[in-house]
Amino acid sequence: MKRNLAYALFVILIAVASCSFTNQSADNFENDDKDKLLLDLITYVLEKGHYEPKDIDDDFSVSVFEDFIEVLDPTKRYFLEEDIAEFEQYKFQIDDQIKNTEITFFNAVYDRLIQRMEDAKGIYKEVLDKPFDYSLREAIDIEYENMPFAGSKEELKERWRKQLKYATLGTYDSKMKRVDAPEEDAGEKPMTPELAEQSARESTRKTLDEFFDFVDDLERKDWFVQYINTIVDEFDPHTFYFAPDDKERFDMSMSGKFEGIGARLQKKPEGAKIVEIISGGPVWRDQRLEVGDEILKVGQDGEEPINIVGMRLDDAIKLIKGPQGTVVDLTVRKVDGSLETISLTRDVVELEESFAKSANIIKDNTKYGLINLPKFYVDFDDYSERNAATDVAKEVQRLKEEGVEGLILDLRDNGGGSLKTVVEMAGLFIKDGPVVQVQSSGKNKEVYEDKDERIQWDGPLVILVNELSASASEILAAAMQDYKRAVVIGSRQTFGKGTVQNVIPLDNIVRSNEHGDLGAIKLTTQKFYRINGGSTQLEGVKSDVVVPDKYSYIDLGERDQSNPLKWDKITPADYEPWNGYIDYEQTVANSNKRMASNPQIAMIEENAKWLKAEQEETKISLNYKDYKSEEEKDKEKLDYFKKLSEYDNKLSFQSLKYEEELFTQDSVLREKRDRWHKNLAKDVYVEEAVNVLQDLKINNIKQGKLASVKG
Repeated sequence: MKRNLAYALFVILIAVASCSFTNQSADNFENDDKDKLLLDLITYVLEKGHYEPKDIDDDFSVSVFEDFIEVLDPTKRYFLEEDIAEFEQYKFQIDDQIKNTEITFFNAVYDRLIQRMEDAKGIYKEVLDKPFDYSLREAIDIEYENMPFAGSKEELKERWRKQLKYATLGTYDSKMKRVDAPEEDAGEKPMTPELAEQSARESTRKTLDEFFDFVDDLERKDWFVQYINTIVDEFDPHTFYFAPDDKERFDMSMSGKFEGIGARLQKKPEGAKIVEIISGGPVWRDQRLEVGDEILKVGQDGEEPINIVGMRLDDAIKLIKGPQGTVVDLTVRKVDGSLETISLTRDVVELEESFAKSANIIKDNTKYGLINLPKFYVDFDDYSERNAATDVAKEVQRLKEEGVEGLILDLRDNGGGSLKTVVEMAGLFIKDGPVVQVQSSGKNKEVYEDKDERIQWDGPLVILVNELSASASEILAAAMQDYKRAVVIGSRQTFGKGTVQNVIPLDNIVRSNEHGDLGAIKLTTQKFYRINGGSTQLEGVKSDVVVPDKYSYIDLGERDQSNPLKWDKITPADYEPWNGYIDYEQTVANSNKRMASNPQIAMIEENAKWLKAEQEETKISLNYKDYKSEEEKDKEKLDYFKKLSEYDNKLSFQSLKYEEELFTQDSVLREKRDRWHKNLAKDVYVEEAVNVLQDLKINNIKQGKLASVKG
């Protein structure tokens, strides 16, 4: 479906755009300026192709103004108040400049940024020439968003002093731990508090030197791409412009070849936040990093790390990525607020770990099945080769052959994928009928249906979700919920991504292009709707049985993105709820009652609230004694919450027979499955899913009919 839509969109845009962009004359652009061509081309595509195009007016202008300055200077350590006041003249003009393909605002801000960055080089060197006094009672507020810009160079210098003292504090602490060390490496001076402070400062200086060397290598075009993406981002968080090099990397990632650490990052003022961990990658295998952690510094195999606070996300990613087999050192602020340095060996993600896998669950001599699906994968070149729907169908059949009496489909952390596989997968559990509705801008809705009357699994079904279940995961969970085919257990709501994107190479639109590769734009073109008519956008899927997890109070999901499309609804599709269960609502009520009295769930809730409180603490003491005191308190709390990982759900997990036969030839596969089963044995959500399956089995109409026949 997506490929057909993309082709149709290309035809429409090329047909119209070829008239507008064939001859770039002096009437439209001065000296055929590529930046202006790019600006004109992208805004045209946005206006004509976006699902919900925005009016480029004064309100749009103000948003671009504020967001571009925030992107360039998130920690407010470059621009002064007088700079912002000077830029104010453009605040309501950017919309007109976009329409007239002018880039005066960009030029003014770019020129001043380069000047202020040059000033900053002198400031940080001057600050780091003097020792930091960690006995002083002073603090830094890291809530930069609501902080005003510095009113003078003296105020800016003081801001740099606190930021650098804060950046150095962790290094100072690690060196202070060597002061009382019983032994020192041969040839090293004994560590003293004075030497620890000096060494920590020099470490920060080297980091800043390397950071500004990196910035100096950036070209004007790199900053202009950032300006373009600020404009693009006003439309929605999933619409994005790829410069030519970025497009090449995107194509590589879409092909399934991930070379790096295997994590998706989001820009934050304090660093790069991990928002997704790719199954099979180095981060996934290492297990020390998790969603919500923020990367602050990046080092290369033992070298001095570079501070990425304030750095553009694209540039930070360039530092993190690297050839297979090389080592990257990441300084990370964990979700709980603690600092940790984690070394990872870059690798190509093992695709096998993103495929469906299953296990038997044994409870009270009864066997249940669990299928874990990390993503809705597909080979676009050959759909029949391998895809999520056919793989899940195989696992269902294998589990049936092993005699399972209930099925759990685990969609936690599943970021989505192919829509076609969702429709086919839903068909495994219902007789026939609609699965999802898709709306294109200005067109009638399309209803995607399962037309195969065969039901591969008509027994009890539970679906597990969390805040990171997105897009295609939400469609499947929503359809099964609307049909009352499955009980959905998980977070208060799923991620909330209810939109479809297509990638459009800009070279396809311009005839006789003399400017080289223009890159591509990933464009939001459609919206998903449940069969009950409601969108999954923003609201996601609300679980039937809501259980807390560590992310319950942390900002995650579509609602935490910039400029998300709104929630709405359309007319429902024609469907009949599943009639396979008796007392479906009572089953849900029983589960909610169990969860409310479960001590493990109570501790998870307590942990989630503590993590939220830690994240909301933005004033941080720069006094070393206070720092150590807080560190000790956090350690005590972390030790207390370690009990969460000691939980035993008293369930037994076994690989399927076909996999056990493979273990004789593949010891690595055995190790992966053993690790997976070990984690499942600590999983309270899987435990409750099995309890629900037991209730659904009792309340299954088919079973009831069989019992009456036998009686």
